[in-house]
Amino acid sequence: MKKEKHIELLSPAKNLECGIEAIRHGADAVYLGADKFGARASAGNPVEDIKKLCEFAHFYNAKVYVTVNTIIYEDELNETEKLIWSLYHAGVDALIIQDPGILKLNLPPIALHASTQMDNRTPEKVKFLEDAGFEQVVLARELSLKEIEDIHKATSVKLEAFVHGALCVSYSGQCYISQAMFGRSANRGECAQCCRLPYDLVDASGKIIMHSKHLLSLKDLNQSDQLEQLIDSGISSLKIEGRLKDISYVKNVTAYYRQKLDDIFRKHPEYHQASSGHCTYTFNPVLEKSFSRGFTHYFLNGRVNDICSPNTPKSLGEEMGRVKEVRNNYLTVAGLKSFSNGDGVCYLNEKGDLSGFRINRVDTNKLYPHEMPKIQPNTLLYRNYDQDFERVISQSSANRKIDVNGLLSEVENGFELTLIDQDNYKATSTIDQPKQLARTSQEENLRKQLGKMGSSPFEMKILSIKFSDEWFIPSSKLNELRHNAIEKLTVERNNGYKRTEINLTETKHSFTTKSLSYLGNVANNKTKEFYTEHGVELIEDAFELAPVKEAIVMRCRHCIRYMLNACPTHQNSDVKYNEPLYLVNKTNRFRLKFDCKNCEMEVIKEEP
Repeated sequence: MKKEKHIELLSPAKNLECGIEAIRHGADAVYLGADKFGARASAGNPVEDIKKLCEFAHFYNAKVYVTVNTIIYEDELNETEKLIWSLYHAGVDALIIQDPGILKLNLPPIALHASTQMDNRTPEKVKFLEDAGFEQVVLARELSLKEIEDIHKATSVKLEAFVHGALCVSYSGQCYISQAMFGRSANRGECAQCCRLPYDLVDASGKIIMHSKHLLSLKDLNQSDQLEQLIDSGISSLKIEGRLKDISYVKNVTAYYRQKLDDIFRKHPEYHQASSGHCTYTFNPVLEKSFSRGFTHYFLNGRVNDICSPNTPKSLGEEMGRVKEVRNNYLTVAGLKSFSNGDGVCYLNEKGDLSGFRINRVDTNKLYPHEMPKIQPNTLLYRNYDQDFERVISQSSANRKIDVNGLLSEVENGFELTLIDQDNYKATSTIDQPKQLARTSQEENLRKQLGKMGSSPFEMKILSIKFSDEWFIPSSKLNELRHNAIEKLTVERNNGYKRTEINLTETKHSFTTKSLSYLGNVANNKTKEFYTEHGVELIEDAFELAPVKEAIVMRCRHCIRYMLNACPTHQNSDVKYNEPLYLVNKTNRFRLKFDCKNCEMEVIKEEP
């Protein structure tokens, strides 16, 4: 018998509106940034909006997490402390942090989650964070199921894993390429997305092996068919990436994963939804209709070759079919899916670059573009904008309801209605009404009138009627009973939410290493103090404070040598290149070093 477990679907929110829609579409928790110190600097939100989101989410027992997951500079410590207190008073359930110096501040009793920016990929590191007081740890995206299981067996902390969205090619928190190229630190929320740029792959003699390809740009993560395996391996929080994504992405992807999880819960009653309420939708969620560069399981089931998207870092969308014939003002398509007027279409041209066009008109399998593209027969077409789907999802597209049971009974001077919801919140409404025998059966009308929950967040599941005789109650009185009971139950739920509050205590257990290079991201004295107290003897400054020459600016599991089918370990390949290999663009040159012992690739910034 498997142990009972609450499973959390965690969705991103760019702003208040996205957060509310994430909850409506089935999220058990949402995460968003405050106006400072979030790893997506352009996705900040005022505390007042965060407070409103907390109030909305908590009604459904859903949680709100705020990212304070940048490294903190010395002169920002006081401001960070004030922000954390204001977030606590706003009702936030937990902070997602990168800088452990925060633990040395004067903190409110708020739960802390260890951001994936803390580079959480070993049992030793996760155990250290658990012992330091973290309630939840966000694991590195690169981990396999076996590695997750090993961490779960060695710890008891809640484990969170990404299941969908964009992938960083470097281990999170270990990427300095943006800082090295543009002075914009990914650890400060200002990533310039250098991994999405094109590079030439050049060998030691200067020969170009690949020209202008996006060799560090990965496909997007999609673990929707691996959720049960992830849960079984020890994951309790399933995270969708996308704090910069638009509202249709949040709606569609959240709804899709909600349905997948609900299917799993029906098969496995030991697993439970982490919040309350069930959702209905006006659309059929389809992942391919939202932004994606193509999908990958990444390293969840071991190393595979098809994880990179070298031709384009842009969204491809859903595969639709192939061009059958090209005429003067239209083209015919062979495929099972149909297009609509206004759809956006893209394809890879003869050079391998992404091109596209907008459809003016569709006539069966004939597409009439706004402007005829230069396209060849047999070209594979993708739809990256579905006009009909976007039209539906841009409107009100989901309802989330709390199940209630009702009891209608008689009292001395009238009648009362008691509502008890799925979380055992209870409210009773009473009306004064003379007892008057009905001429005909009233049961159907009683159930009809009291079952009209309308736009309220409740849905009547079972209504019991306990009368000594067949009493008549006017519909207006029944409506009054129902309305007052719903109003009282709403107040009960709003007042009844209790967040988990955690008071951190000082700890002295040993860190996983005795020294920290710039990879430790130490940017203030509080962080130095934290690591010193935990046995670290040598601490270097963060890369942002003291740039290192010939630095490793990325450490990746993605391996270009493997992508070229030249891996001597996994592919037993005889393919050889004149190494070292380099990634080169107009202004920068990066040397690739292959650490076969650890099965990693290092990207090293070479000085001019």
